[in-house]
Amino acid sequence: MDIKKYINLTRGCSQPIDENDKVCFNSVYDTMHTFNWAENISVSPYIKNLVEIRFKNGRKGIFNNFEELFLKKGDVVAVESASGHDIGIVGLQGESVYWQIPKHELPPNGSFLKIYRKAKPIDIDKWNESLIRENQVLKRSKEIIEELNLDMKLGDVEFQGDGSKATFYYTAEDRVDFRELIKILASEFKIRIEMRQIGARQESAKIGGIGTCGRELCCISWKRNFASVTTNAARFQDLSLNPLKLAGQCGKLKCCLNYEIDAYIEARKDFPDISIPLKTKNGKAYYQKSDVFKKILWYSFDPENSLNITPLTIERVEEIIEMNKKNIFPETLTQDNIELADLISSKHNVKLTKKDIEDSKLPLIKNDKKKKKRKNKNKPNNNQNNQQN
Repeated sequence: MDIKKYINLTRGCSQPIDENDKVCFNSVYDTMHTFNWAENISVSPYIKNLVEIRFKNGRKGIFNNFEELFLKKGDVVAVESASGHDIGIVGLQGESVYWQIPKHELPPNGSFLKIYRKAKPIDIDKWNESLIRENQVLKRSKEIIEELNLDMKLGDVEFQGDGSKATFYYTAEDRVDFRELIKILASEFKIRIEMRQIGARQESAKIGGIGTCGRELCCISWKRNFASVTTNAARFQDLSLNPLKLAGQCGKLKCCLNYEIDAYIEARKDFPDISIPLKTKNGKAYYQKSDVFKKILWYSFDPENSLNITPLTIERVEEIIEMNKKNIFPETLTQDNIELADLISSKHNVKLTKKDIEDSKLPLIKNDKKKKKRKNKNKPNNNQNNQQN
């Protein structure tokens, strides 16, 4: 069988691969693509033979092409492993590989594992058999774990390319004694076993799924390193502290909460202290919400109710705070009866949306709805008209 057809089968593609070797996205071996932005940049002699190889579920490694094989992105190669050999797909070559070395926590001038050769049909055969075998081993291993009553959750099984070794990825709250489990697995499957504990985020990265945004999870599509996420990221962005909405499929806070936090922190540097109430002759006004990038703050005279909220600019809030320090209390929150929309558009070049204007007129909106209901009640019924006729 043609080697490209074998590659096609292992990738889970239904259509053949063209001469440009376009990568199919239906396989776990084709996740986390990296754009080679330095493809046409001259390469130093040290980096010339370094190649980044992709494996299952986004696992990657940097290898030395010591024989200087002619490789291109998407080629299937046999590489050196701790024992035996593994099969992977060429991801990056050239200058871009140098910038990936710190991510793999490797020394810049250290020694790297070797690329033996381009994969032969016999290598692809073993690789394909290992891929098919993974699901069977995963299912049977879960049954054995239940029989042993071990407090652990098996997430995924990854076979080495030559089929001689399997890595079992699991999650557990406490330390697990799986010595008996390893003996049973080794005797039943006739392979070497490696148990590797991972976190909840790494488990989601291996299993995959669709996020609440409707897109594929970041941890399976591109994200490799996981930074800690705290509820402060949600507070800075004025998000509701609802665990059901803030948690991802891994049960932890969503990684995307950190994506825009720096922009919010920078924008909030100009904001006044929102814990200070604004004192007027009509009473104290308390902070309710804000639009960070439009630099608008909403205040209400009831600290526990957001009805009749008044939008103010940052300058107006600072002005009232300074007036209160001098025991001066303005008549109203707004400035000299100037229309808010005109004030904001002239000073900040920001246009208020219809929703922003209506936020301060919530009672009026409710009254309009009541009037509509009354009109509906006064409408003649069709049944009464038919009886009269």
